[in-house]
Amino acid sequence: MFENFNIPQELRPTDPRFGSGPSLVPVEFMTKLAETGTELLGTSHRKPAVKNLVKEMQEGIRTFFNVPSDYEIVIGNGGATFLFDMIGLGLVRKKSSHFTCGEFSSKWYKSHANIPWIESENIAGDYGHGSKASNVDGSDFIAMTLNETSTGVQNIDLPEVDADTILAVDATSGAGQIPCDISKTDVFFFSPQKVFASEGGFFVSIMSPKAIKRSQEIAELDRYIPTIMSWDLAITNSIKNQTYNTPSISTIFFLNEQVKLMNSQGGYSSAIEYAQKKADMLYSWAQEKPYLDTYVKGESDRSTAVACIDVDDKYPAGDLIKVLESQKAVYGIDAYRKLGKNQFRISLFHNVSFENLEKLTKIIDLAIEQA
Repeated sequence: MFENFNIPQELRPTDPRFGSGPSLVPVEFMTKLAETGTELLGTSHRKPAVKNLVKEMQEGIRTFFNVPSDYEIVIGNGGATFLFDMIGLGLVRKKSSHFTCGEFSSKWYKSHANIPWIESENIAGDYGHGSKASNVDGSDFIAMTLNETSTGVQNIDLPEVDADTILAVDATSGAGQIPCDISKTDVFFFSPQKVFASEGGFFVSIMSPKAIKRSQEIAELDRYIPTIMSWDLAITNSIKNQTYNTPSISTIFFLNEQVKLMNSQGGYSSAIEYAQKKADMLYSWAQEKPYLDTYVKGESDRSTAVACIDVDDKYPAGDLIKVLESQKAVYGIDAYRKLGKNQFRISLFHNVSFENLEKLTKIIDLAIEQA
């Protein structure tokens, strides 16, 4: 249907990357890394050059999120999927309750359900709708997802939990631009390949004293935990500005550059405001066009990090995406594969500019209206 569509030069985005998977890493970050020459890459992570980089990154995150002084910025190798298992093995005493609303929140639940010595409960909401977490009698661990990447749903209401219950927030694709009071969480974790413009295979977990105490209690139990998933090793190494095993230096470098950038632009509150501006524009556009609609109907449930936009079945979104990619103008706006929807899933991550999002909307309008 769209095979004859050509993107006008004036509508071409300055950067074609709009994907909700790997983040838009600014080219200037790569240039800065190259400029370090022989001083960083190829250096042991136990040496001052790397430890100083890690320390700067941790302190930057503490400043950005206004992290309480008694919380620890724990880091390690492995992304959120790795952390799902690590959390189940080392932070759940008897039972975890999971508030799910999509593929990734469900994946966290399933990882705990596979651990035979704990119980896990799935409190499932409908896809496309928020999932309001609450304290659950009999559970010592509450799991909620700040931003469900697969459906573009955000959950910003934090429940109050009792003194013996851990509140854990998977903030993988929302940390940095969806509001969350870290001081009301016990474990706030994310992978840096989303808002924080880095690469995968790494985690940041901001942990309260209560969560650290829980990890110590479970470490003393007769419970098998692989060494690579030891919270004690992750915490003690992080306090020393290190990871337990060798990390990707480029990942930490890019993360640090993004944290510095976002702090220089006004910090967390400014990032939240900019994300909301982009989301308001994109959702208003979708609601104004007769051939588009928002997948998430509840306004307060709509993510300001990932937007899912439904397309009238008369216009195959996949066909248009192929044309846009073939012209090297727009990458990564496919719907999440398991949803099976005729839709665009568009990243609103911090480095995706408002101006480029506007150009994207105009490209889509032009293509559909000419079809």
